[in-house]
Amino acid sequence: MRYMVMHKLDENQPGAFDPSPEFIERMGAYIEEAAKAGVLLVGEGLEKSSTESGRITATKGTTTITDGPFAETKELIAGFAILDVRSKDEAMEWAKRFVDLFVQSGVDVEVDVRRVFEGPGGA
Repeated sequence: MRYMVMHKLDENQPGAFDPSPEFIERMGAYIEEAAKAGVLLVGEGLEKSSTESGRITATKGTTTITDGPFAETKELIAGFAILDVRSKDEAMEWAKRFVDLFVQSGVDVEVDVRRVFEGPGGA
């Protein structure tokens, strides 16, 4: 089963998008462990919304294009990973360990764990 793990950060929170060298080292160890376990298929962090970003919104037939930064948005998706695991519980355990990296750095984070739609016949 594949799960997408998305983490959201507040761009205005100090350190949220400017990680310390210690955080980067801990994150590197986590990524290496997940990759060696065969769980991590892909994962990337995202830049602040002030860096080369845009948003396209369609509401009632009207499309609006907005360039970043997104001042009115408190929480933004800051990164994602696709995990290949045996169960939701395993996905949640890997995600909890990911959250702990932020907790250790004093950065508030919210993580969504969602199963990837496989469609008929699976992936």
